[in-house]
Amino acid sequence: MSPRQCWAAFAAVLAATAILLPPAAQAAPAPVAEPVPAAVPVQLAAQERALVRFRLPDEAALDRLVGAGADIAARPRTVAGAVQADIVVDGAGLAALTRDGAVAVRLIQRESVAAQRSSVADRREAPSRAADTLHFLQAYWWTTAGRTFVQTQVATTATDDPDVEITVTWRTADGATGSYPLVRFSDAGEYQYHYALPQPLPAQPVQVSARSSLGGQTRAVTPARWPGAEPPAQPAGYQRDFIDAYLTPVDIKARIQRLARQYPRLVDVIDLPHRTQGYRRTATAYLGDPAVAAVVVESVRFGDEGMNGVQARTVDPGGPDRPLSATYRDRVLTVRLATDAGGKVTSTTDDVAALVTARFPDLFRAFVEEGSAGLPMPVAGPVRLDDGLQGAEVPRRPWTVQALRLATVRDGSRTGVLAYSQEHAREWATPLVTLEFAERMLANYATDPATRELLDAVDIFVIPTVNPDGANYSFHDFGFQRKNLVNHCTGTNRDPRFRNNWGVDVNRNYAVGSYFDGYVGGSPNCLSGTYTGTAELSEAESGNVIALARAHPNIKFAMNVHSYGGYFMWPPGAYKADGRVTLPRPSIDESAFFLDSARRIVGAIAAERGTVTWPSYTGPVADVLYSAAGNSADHLYYDLGIDAWNFEVGNDRWNETTQQWEGVGFQPPFDEAHAESQEYAGGLVELVRIAAAQESPTGVHDGNLALR
Repeated sequence: MSPRQCWAAFAAVLAATAILLPPAAQAAPAPVAEPVPAAVPVQLAAQERALVRFRLPDEAALDRLVGAGADIAARPRTVAGAVQADIVVDGAGLAALTRDGAVAVRLIQRESVAAQRSSVADRREAPSRAADTLHFLQAYWWTTAGRTFVQTQVATTATDDPDVEITVTWRTADGATGSYPLVRFSDAGEYQYHYALPQPLPAQPVQVSARSSLGGQTRAVTPARWPGAEPPAQPAGYQRDFIDAYLTPVDIKARIQRLARQYPRLVDVIDLPHRTQGYRRTATAYLGDPAVAAVVVESVRFGDEGMNGVQARTVDPGGPDRPLSATYRDRVLTVRLATDAGGKVTSTTDDVAALVTARFPDLFRAFVEEGSAGLPMPVAGPVRLDDGLQGAEVPRRPWTVQALRLATVRDGSRTGVLAYSQEHAREWATPLVTLEFAERMLANYATDPATRELLDAVDIFVIPTVNPDGANYSFHDFGFQRKNLVNHCTGTNRDPRFRNNWGVDVNRNYAVGSYFDGYVGGSPNCLSGTYTGTAELSEAESGNVIALARAHPNIKFAMNVHSYGGYFMWPPGAYKADGRVTLPRPSIDESAFFLDSARRIVGAIAAERGTVTWPSYTGPVADVLYSAAGNSADHLYYDLGIDAWNFEVGNDRWNETTQQWEGVGFQPPFDEAHAESQEYAGGLVELVRIAAAQESPTGVHDGNLALR
């Protein structure tokens, strides 16, 4: 069945699923199946970046994007029947994806600006086949903001039939009934299950059943309440809300120092061993016109090391038979072009680039601008080299990443918990979560017996910003910066027009299940959003996370805070493409522990403003998001024996007016980011409660060590 036929069939299913209510319940809201999004006009200039939600032609298209290292921010499944991806693109990338059949359906965010979304749909019934067997994998309900939702996943034995359609029917205690369609979900070419986005219901469902177009039918089941756990109530006088604004790395460093001064008995500040490159770049300039013919001149040293403001020029020597030559004097690089017997300039762009690099190898490197190879070198300049960085408040030197250690006993004898955030620079809300969490623990120690008990029992480590260089660049230069600032590119990929593509994806640079091991989700392309670096742990940022965990073997639990999308995940986080072979699955006991802990933490998050992480977004990374080769949680879990989770703050919000789920983006308006900091800080406190209940720093969940 073609995509157009599938969408037509979907509309037919919607038309056929009338809501049957008893007379007293006629005013109750009916569940709404999310329409498949139609195209919306999205226009970007060639170098303009935006976060755009695309509808892709099929799962294979998504697999190709992941394999190519596209900057995929999220993989939302909020629309039935659509393969979607939230991707950071520029104008050229938008055009390329459109040519390949992708459809832009929502402009989520230009730099730091959220946008509206819209969508439409259609679908037609599939022909019947031989009967299959169905089974519920998930059936949960919950309430948020006074609205009840249900979400289900159903598996069919007809795994190879792409046209199987499954419909779920629900019933509430007062007799209201209704139904909604599920859609097939495959990953890396392997069937997983059928699912639907959370459906709004008039009341708590007491029964759901599923039937397929092949005649298969499940037994009726009673949906369970999700997450089924609530944290202890905060006592009167509990101190909270320590976040007043977005915080740059400079602000975060000041906050760390203030907490150390304010709570000296409870805080150590740990300087992590690997200093980052810092907020620094080499200085560059175009010698010539890139639209006609040009050479890029780049300093070998960073711009702040005396190279910003250096000038470069080419000159016509004004006579016949002059050789190509270059001098550097008083911070001016002068290239005198070669001439023939008639005095005409004969030097090419290639000649000039080669001469500059060979003549001054300790000062400059030069290369021909793409499209300018072999062209006559123009007389140009003088032009000033510059690193292009705009953050005046940011120190131009290597950065020492710092961690907070919070506990009354900090000698390694207590179970350790690690919370770390902002591996990805553009995720501005994430350090707000870890810092709110840290200050709650410290501020309430003297007045709240429960907090005091936790800090007496647990050794807490917090890295608010793992990637400060990238974060500084995101705040001051390019809001969508994901990676660090280390530029491993060579040749024309060092062209300054690619400055917003340079860097290493810190969360693809770890040493378990990495690109170098053959797993999917990292890229060898230095301009890719998921560039994995030159080797495992090649970057200071990833090295610091692992160094902290190795130096403190009492750390048995870890939470990596990301945004956005509202996921709650744990290992395995990567698979090999051929056969979708994941890293080894946790043991049965460990899997149960991951899920039980997730329920508790999700419940604590929901206690703040009713935000519920969907059950379909809760589980192993490779199952609920995508394969993320070389991520930190896999390294901590498999190599160091740490029970490691990830949560992504910034859950989609239900819009009652449009009856749609809407994403919030990486840098939502501060009011939303503030709310995220409050609810997810509560989730981290619940993780500490889980850790406090364990027997000792040696851990009691060692049944999975044979897999590590």
